[in-house]
Amino acid sequence: MRSATEDLTTRARIRDAAVTVFGDQGFGVGVRAIAAAAGVSPGLVIHHFGSKDGLREACDNHVREVIRTAKTEYVQHPSPGGLLQQLAEIEDFAPHMAYLMRSFQAGGALTLSFYEHMLADVEEYLRLGVEAGTLRAPRDLKAMARYVATTNGGGMMLFLQLYAARNEGRMDFRKALREYADQMMVPALEIYTNGMLTDSTALETLTQQ
Repeated sequence: MRSATEDLTTRARIRDAAVTVFGDQGFGVGVRAIAAAAGVSPGLVIHHFGSKDGLREACDNHVREVIRTAKTEYVQHPSPGGLLQQLAEIEDFAPHMAYLMRSFQAGGALTLSFYEHMLADVEEYLRLGVEAGTLRAPRDLKAMARYVATTNGGGMMLFLQLYAARNEGRMDFRKALREYADQMMVPALEIYTNGMLTDSTALETLTQQ
């Protein structure tokens, strides 16, 4: 008989394999391919997750949790060492970013659900950052969360599409993420830290109507 610990380990191994396979091949891939990648039988995949949709839901939750944990840790406890460590390990996020891209490319109800859950996560880590004193309180936290989620997600999607175009359709997410960090992090942090406009005329014009 399998122990609870063994079941948990097997479940996590299947989920992690599914994140990678979905990211590499899209959501049309079958349970057999995921089972093969995890080194288990297709029946065991169904035993743990009930169906392919159940497996995808578990993958959604896991990918969101990985991103939420990293963001929350930094906004609550920012440090030079923490930032440099995250940058040094950015390639480790490659399977999650591939999965994220596939999720938004897929469209449909599951994509909308994934985005709305991710939006709630952004609201939460923005709120935690404000409480910790590491982020300025926005006029409208929900609106700011939607802006951050949309622009960051959209910017990443465009960057990855351009990366693939430059490489004749070949996508190496580890290299792409490293290029993204090298090219985008400093200007992004400059905008978030110092701003870009020299006065508040545009903001006041829109918010006073």
